Amino acid sequence: MKKNMAYPYGVWMVVFIVCPILLIVLYAFSDSAGGFTVENFAGIVEYWPIFVRSFVLALISTVICLILGYPLAYIMSRQPPQRQQLYMTLIMLPMWMNFLLRTYAWMSILENKGFINQFLNQIGLISFLQNHFGYTLDYIPLINTSGAVVLGMVYNFLPFMVLPIYTVLIKLDPKIIEAAQDLGAPMRIVFQRVIFPLSLPGVISGITMVFVPSVSTFVISKLLGGGKYMLIGDLIDLEFMGNAYNPQLGSAIALVMMGLIFLCMWVMNKFDDGSSEEGGLML
Repeated sequence: MKKNMAYPYGVWMVVFIVCPILLIVLYAFSDSAGGFTVENFAGIVEYWPIFVRSFVLALISTVICLILGYPLAYIMSRQPPQRQQLYMTLIMLPMWMNFLLRTYAWMSILENKGFINQFLNQIGLISFLQNHFGYTLDYIPLINTSGAVVLGMVYNFLPFMVLPIYTVLIKLDPKIIEAAQDLGAPMRIVFQRVIFPLSLPGVISGITMVFVPSVSTFVISKLLGGGKYMLIGDLIDLEFMGNAYNPQLGSAIALVMMGLIFLCMWVMNKFDDGSSEEGGLML
C-alpha cells in the first residue's frame, strides 16, 4: 500500500524533473540541425564575466543573510513558545505575497522619486550634499545598481536562512549550554565551542537554500538592476526567450550552471559531514 502511494510522486518526478533535465542535456549536445556537437560549451567562455558576477553577488547575499539570519534565529529560539510563533509569522508574512509583487514593491521604494529618496529630501540630506559637497542630483541613485540586486536577494531569501538555523537551535538541549556555563565558560566561548558547532547543519542548509536561488535568479536582477547587471539566469532567459534565440547555447549554460551548483553543494556537504555528531565535543 505504501509503495502504491509513492507512484504518483514518482510519475511527477519523471515528468517534471527528469524529462526537462534530459531535454536540456539533449539540446546542450546538439546543433541547430539536431546533430551531436560540443561547440555549445565552447561558446560559454565569452560569458565568464557573467558567471563571476552571478557567483559574487550570490555569495555577498548569502553572507549578509547569514549575518542577519543567525542572530534572528538565535533570538527566536530563546523566546517563549507564543512569542516564537509571532516571530515566525512575521518572517513568513512576506512570503505569502507573490515573489514578483515583492520585487515590484522594492522598485517603488528604491526608484529616484521613491519613498527613500522622498524621505531623504524631507530631512534635508540631499540639500546638504548639494550645498556642501557639490552634489548635482536631486536624488540618490539606489535602483539599477548592484546594491539593489543584492538587497532584493537578501529580502526575498532571508527566511530560507532563518528557518533551518532556527529549526536546529530550537532542538538544542539547554542542559548542554548550562553544563558549559557551570564549567566556567563565558557565553562567548559557549557560543563558539557549543552552540555554533551544534547549529552548523542548519547553517549549511541555510547557505545552500539561499545561495542556489540567488545565483540562478533573473527577475530580481532584471527589475532592480535595470538589465545592467546580467546574471546567469538572465543569460539563460535571453537565449530561450530573447531575440538571440539559441536554445542549444542556453541549455549548455544551464547544464554548466547546474554542475557548478552541485559542486558548491557537494563542498558544503563536506563541511557538514559529522558536524551533528562531533559538534558537542569541541569543549
